[in-house]
Amino acid sequence: MAKEKQSKVRKREEVRKRYVKHHMAIPWHDYAVSDDSTMAVDAGLTEKSSIIGRVGLIMLSCGTGAWRVRSSMNIIAEVLGVTCTVDIGLVSLEYTCMDGSSNDTQALDLKSTGVNTHKLSLMEDFVVSFEEKGKNMSVRQIHTMLDRIQHKAGLYSPLSVGAAAALACAAFTFLLGGGPVEIICAFFGAGVGNWLRRKMNDMHLQLYACISASVAVACLVYVAIIKIMELTMGISPAHEAGYICAMLFVIPGFPFITSGIDLSKLDMRSGIERLTYALMIIFVATVVAWVTAATIHFKPADFVPLNLGVWTLLLLRLPASFCGVYGFSIMFNSPRKMAALAGLIGAVANTLRLELVDVVGMQGAEAAFIGALAAGLLASLVKKKIGYPRISLTVPAIVIMVPGLYMYRAVYNLGITSIAVGAYWFTKAAMIVFALPLGLIFARIFTDSRFRHCN
Repeated sequence: MAKEKQSKVRKREEVRKRYVKHHMAIPWHDYAVSDDSTMAVDAGLTEKSSIIGRVGLIMLSCGTGAWRVRSSMNIIAEVLGVTCTVDIGLVSLEYTCMDGSSNDTQALDLKSTGVNTHKLSLMEDFVVSFEEKGKNMSVRQIHTMLDRIQHKAGLYSPLSVGAAAALACAAFTFLLGGGPVEIICAFFGAGVGNWLRRKMNDMHLQLYACISASVAVACLVYVAIIKIMELTMGISPAHEAGYICAMLFVIPGFPFITSGIDLSKLDMRSGIERLTYALMIIFVATVVAWVTAATIHFKPADFVPLNLGVWTLLLLRLPASFCGVYGFSIMFNSPRKMAALAGLIGAVANTLRLELVDVVGMQGAEAAFIGALAAGLLASLVKKKIGYPRISLTVPAIVIMVPGLYMYRAVYNLGITSIAVGAYWFTKAAMIVFALPLGLIFARIFTDSRFRHCN
């Protein structure tokens, strides 16, 4: 009996090793059964369906919302002479293609989700060119083109992505009220933390593990540097308050914003799943930061006042906002030109938001709405001139407005059972988070006739 049980265990282990990948790769070229002389418009429904589904899946993998995924699939389907209906989630889509005599239903899924604005731009170019050239291409040729886009490597190394996070979080620290000491510590903490997260992502490690390790390391690097500065330079312990800025690179701005846009278009499944995913990351990150802070006896507090004049602060906020947005754009794999344009938009929009709060006395949520609206309108102008995907410009431009510090303070105070204070910070964060996608939605309503209508 013991030998038989051991034999079964060995067999199960062999099977597990054979199927180590939980998500099986799809052999897309196996669908291309017609020869290269047969154009895709004359191919069978299954072949057409494979093209439509693959386009949607690549678009979904870039982090864009359900509205854009559906729109791209519809364009491909129309060129191929097929009617397509699709239900879209965060990492999966189910769709049916019909040609009048038969139908083909497929379910596709991703192994994970992320953001890749460069690949999104390439896919939008592919969809636009497909309207002109799609009728003169075979199924195999189309899949070969999609191969090149799908397997395109990222533009930046882990070191570059770490440096981008360092730049973004250092700028974030100043915009939140931090001074030179906090900026330096956050720079190195965020840089090391995001470098580690990228290395772990490249190893395809589990989401919670990547978030937890990178946040803990970012906070600990901040702590190590600030302690060294206290011992060697006599820096005040009051500067310890900025440790939370070192982990703000994990704030999931893309799913936060796209969830609001999807909900506005009644893509309820995608909107709710994206919102849940974003909240899940926020919860894990803030809890890890809280545990780390509790271990080393740090707690969130106000920054040491900088005592800068109104005009000095305004002139410093413009480059800081640019640097923050530029850094986030690089983290999203934007080409440098796209990142610079997003940075210029963010510099105007975020500085406007901050000045409305400080100078005019406007509430944070109102100012966030106006800042996001300005970012959306500016991005629409840039899209008409240059053609970059609007979402690749708007989301990085307003990610810097997402109140990560408020979210952390909410979780921290709830964790120490200071319910009233935690609820206060949570309410402030929630109002701003709701206002940001609303600003982009109204900018889109004003400038995009297709988005403006239900159908």
